[in-house]
Amino acid sequence: MRWIEPLALLDAPLPGTLPLQGGPRHFALARLIEDGAARAVLPAAAIPPDWQDLLPPLVEAPLPFAGLPAGRPLVMGIVNVTPDSFSGDGVGAAAAIARGEAMLAAGADILDIGGESTRPGADPVPPEEECRRILPVLRALAPLAPVSVDTRHAATMAAALAAGARIVNDVTALRHDPGAVAVVRDAGVPVAIMHMPGTDPRTMQAAARYDDVVLEVAGFLRDRVAALEAAGIPRHRIAVDPGIGFGKTIEHNLALLERLPLLAGIGCPLLVGLSRKRFLGTLAGIPEAGQRVVPSIAGALFAVCQGAAILRVHDVAETVQALAVWRAAASGHGGPREG
Repeated sequence: MRWIEPLALLDAPLPGTLPLQGGPRHFALARLIEDGAARAVLPAAAIPPDWQDLLPPLVEAPLPFAGLPAGRPLVMGIVNVTPDSFSGDGVGAAAAIARGEAMLAAGADILDIGGESTRPGADPVPPEEECRRILPVLRALAPLAPVSVDTRHAATMAAALAAGARIVNDVTALRHDPGAVAVVRDAGVPVAIMHMPGTDPRTMQAAARYDDVVLEVAGFLRDRVAALEAAGIPRHRIAVDPGIGFGKTIEHNLALLERLPLLAGIGCPLLVGLSRKRFLGTLAGIPEAGQRVVPSIAGALFAVCQGAAILRVHDVAETVQALAVWRAAASGHGGPREG
């Protein structure tokens, strides 16, 4: 298996640099990786002819995800309709609707509605209960903005799509439920697929063992995209998520963030969800999840600098504000948010 890993990312093009997925970030160097070993580090413009076939998905912009504005990071607001969310923001239907409306007012592009906690050790929720929790919220918010349903269950996906959801977000990459692939394929909707060891959040941390976490996560996602394409879900409808915190240690999470540009070679938009996660609390010395806004923003901005196209966050207003400043600083000019 071969990879081209972009290195030395810049905020503007210079002679000899190449764009990262057609965006504003450009890379000056590239590490050539074959069968898990680094073969060379070269100027981006000097990639050998026999490696050139890997360049198009790395340098060309993917089609806009779910038809949403391209050219800037998208903000996906998390709406948990659960009693046991790790971040302490799980609420009932009325409060969830109000939270979603507030996120849209603050600038969210997508609302991600979930009724089952996927924190480490969380108990599973049957689809019937999941639907009971999320469908009233989804029906209220779907007319206002693109809504994603965060679920592992095909029955929940089908019910949510019938109620107005436009995107499926599955932490198991459509592996948990044998019917999930057909639901997504037949509905013709975009899907976000994530890496996690296995398909059960209760046991994923016990499987946090990798020789090279970045190459193994990237290989899993590339293989999974290929399998979904073969099953009838085109690549342009898929976003990939490295699964920060899902079956990973602090060191694994940091390695994935540092080397996130490698995943751009899959040719799909990169979704990153690190908001309020435990490793941020450990790094920043903040045990309470709801108090991790600042480290969450820091992580989100770093992910964007590494090529993230979609940020899944709890704190929408703060993220939107931080992105506005980052874009102005990176481009050298300000102005109102577009799209």
